[in-house]
Amino acid sequence: MLQKERLDNLANEIWKGAISLRSKFKAREYSAIILPMIMIRRIECVLEARRKEYKEEIIKQDSSLSDENIETLQESDPEAAKEKRATLLKRIKVTEQAESDFYNTTTWTLQKILEESATQVAANFREYLNGFSDNIDDIIEKFDYRNMVGKMAKAHRLASIIRLVAEEDFGPDKLSNLEMGYVYEHLLQKFSEDDAKDTGEHFTPREIIRIMVDLLEIDFDPESATESISIYDPACGTGGMLSVAKEHLVDKATSDEGKAKTEDLVILSGQEYLPQNYAVCKADMLLKGDTDSNITLGNSLIPDIESIQEDGDKHSSYQFDYMISNPPFGVNWGDYKDEALKLSSSRYRAGTPDVGDGALLFLLTMIEKMKSQEEGGSRISILFNGSPLSNGDALQGESEIRRFILEQDLLDTIVMLPDQMFYNTGIYTYIWVLNNNKPVHKKDQVLIINARDQFEKEPKSFGNKRNRITDTHRTWINDQYEAWEENEFCKKFHVTDFAFHKVNVVYWQENEKGEQEWITEEFDVKLTSQNVKKRFDLYGDFTLFVNLSKGKESYNFEIEYDGEQGFDPIFRELLKDEFPQLKGQKVGQINKFLEDYTITATFHHRNYIEDTEYIAFDRNAEDKDAYINEFLSREIDYEIITWQEVEQLGYEILPNKYFYKYVEPTSSDTLIQEFWELEEQAEELLQEIREL
Repeated sequence: MLQKERLDNLANEIWKGAISLRSKFKAREYSAIILPMIMIRRIECVLEARRKEYKEEIIKQDSSLSDENIETLQESDPEAAKEKRATLLKRIKVTEQAESDFYNTTTWTLQKILEESATQVAANFREYLNGFSDNIDDIIEKFDYRNMVGKMAKAHRLASIIRLVAEEDFGPDKLSNLEMGYVYEHLLQKFSEDDAKDTGEHFTPREIIRIMVDLLEIDFDPESATESISIYDPACGTGGMLSVAKEHLVDKATSDEGKAKTEDLVILSGQEYLPQNYAVCKADMLLKGDTDSNITLGNSLIPDIESIQEDGDKHSSYQFDYMISNPPFGVNWGDYKDEALKLSSSRYRAGTPDVGDGALLFLLTMIEKMKSQEEGGSRISILFNGSPLSNGDALQGESEIRRFILEQDLLDTIVMLPDQMFYNTGIYTYIWVLNNNKPVHKKDQVLIINARDQFEKEPKSFGNKRNRITDTHRTWINDQYEAWEENEFCKKFHVTDFAFHKVNVVYWQENEKGEQEWITEEFDVKLTSQNVKKRFDLYGDFTLFVNLSKGKESYNFEIEYDGEQGFDPIFRELLKDEFPQLKGQKVGQINKFLEDYTITATFHHRNYIEDTEYIAFDRNAEDKDAYINEFLSREIDYEIITWQEVEQLGYEILPNKYFYKYVEPTSSDTLIQEFWELEEQAEELLQEIREL
C-alpha cells in the first residue's frame, strides 16, 4: 500500500523549495526546472549504490585500496595515499562504464558540485551533465535541460535547486516507479494550480492498474515459460502501467530463476507524446535494469513517415500479446487531424471521433496491433471516461467505431469503477477489456460489471482522490469477471443489444380537441419553385400568401398550391394579371421588374412535426419494417405521415441505465416537516446570537 502521507510530505517539501523560483520564473516553468533535477538525482542514487558494489569488488581483488589501508598509508606517505585513491576512483569509473547500462564519466556528484566554489557551480554542473552516457543524455535532451540550466544560472537559482535534491534518496529502492509517479503528479498539480491551469494529466492509481492487469489474464508462468510475451501502452506516460504489469508477473515467480526469466522474457513497449513524461519513463526503465524495453517518443495516433515533421507511431509494424493503457481523457486531436487521417483507410477505417475527444483513436491504434487468432490473439485493457460509451449519433464516428468493435466481437467486458479515484479528477471511469480470441461461452456476448460500490474512503484525501480500492474489492471484481455470470452486479448482453435504429418520423400534430392542426407561418427561405416544391413534398397541398411592397404600394396574392406546376410560372401569370405592362415580357424582364419590390410570404399548411426516434434493435424481429412500424404506432399517438430509417444501425453503451434502480422520492409531507425542523433550528441559532 502506498504511504501517501509520506509521499505528500516529500512533494510538499520539494514544492517549498520551488517557491524560491518566484519572481525569477513563471509558474509554468517550475516543472521544467524541478522535475528533471529530481530525475538526475534519482539516476545518481542508483549510480552511487552501484559504485559502492564496484568498490567492494575491487578491494576484494586488491586490499591495498581499502579505506583502512589508504588511511594508514596517509600517515607515512600522503602522495602514495593520494595515488591509491586516484587508482581506486579510476578503477571504479572503468568498471562503471564497462558493466553498467548507464554511467557518468566525471567524478562529480550533485553534493560535490555544491562543495566547490559558488562561481563554478554552473560550469561544473554542465560538465557533470555532459559526462552521462548516451541513453541518459537522451533523457536530459528530452527535458531540454541544458537550456534551462543557463536560465537558472542567470537567475542565480541553480545552486539552490541542486541543494533541494542533493541529499534526498530518490533511488528505486526507496521510491518505486509508482511512488515516483505520485510525487511527480502531485508536483504537476501544484505547478498547474499556481499557473491557474489544468495539466490534463490523470495519473492512474496503482489499484486501478492492478485491476486492469488482472483482467488481462496474462498467460505466463514464470517458472516454466520459455517464450517471451510482449506488453504495449500507446500512451505510457511515466510508465506506471507497464511497470505494474511486469511487477505482477515477477510477483508470481516462486524462485530466483523464475524472477530472472520474467525479467528476460516479458518485453515492455510504449510510446509517449510529452517529452518530459517520456524522459521520466525512459529513466525509470533504465534504473530498474529493464534495458530490453522499447520506449519511444512521438504521437501514437499518426503515421511515422518522412512527409510529416512530427514523430509518429514508432510501433506501427508491431503486434503485441497484451496491451494496457489510460489514454488522456478528452484529448483534442484537431492540431494533427490531417496527419491522423492519412490512416483513415487502414487503422481508422471504422471511423474517427469528434476532434474534441480522440480517446477512441488510441483504442483503434491498439486494435490494429492485435495478433491474429491463428497466432493466439491479443487482449486489451483500456481505461476511459464515459464519453467513448455513448458520444456520437448513428453514422457518426464514435458510433461507427463502437459498431466495428461490437460487430467484430472484440469487446469482452466493461467494469464500472467508483468515482473520486484519481488525483486530478473525481469523474467516473470504465475499464474496457477486449479480446479477439474469445472462448466459446463468450462469443457474441459482453459482460458489464457494476463495481461502483467497491471502494472505501481514503484515510486522507490525495488531491481529488478520496476513494480507494482495496485488495478485497479487487478480488471481488476479479471473481465476478472469472465467473462471467449474471447477478445483481453483473449483466450479460448480446453484442446487438447495444444497437439501435435511428428513424426520422413525420407525423400530423393535433390540437387540444384531438383535431389535426393546420397552421400559418412565415415562408422562411427564398421563394423559388424548388423551395416551394420541397415544402409540398413534406406538407402536401397548402395555401401560399405572397406580398409585394414598395413604399406605400402593397399587393397580395393567394395561391392554392397542389404541386402540379412549378411556383415560378404560376406567380408570373398572377403578376401579369396585376401588372398589364408585364404581359408579353420574358422571364428576365419580369425578374428585373421585381427587383424594386420587397417580397414576403407565409403559407397555411398541415402541422406536420419532424422528429427522430431511437428504437432498440431486436435481433429476433423477422420483419424489420413491421417491427419499426409497430413501435412508432405504439409510441406516437398521431397520424404518421412518413418515416425513414438512417441507413446504418447506431451503437451506444449505457451502463448506468442497465443498473438503474428506482428510488421513490421523499414525500411532500416529510419534506415540509424537515423544513419546519430546520426553521426551528435556525431560530434557535439566531436567538443564541442575539444573546451574545
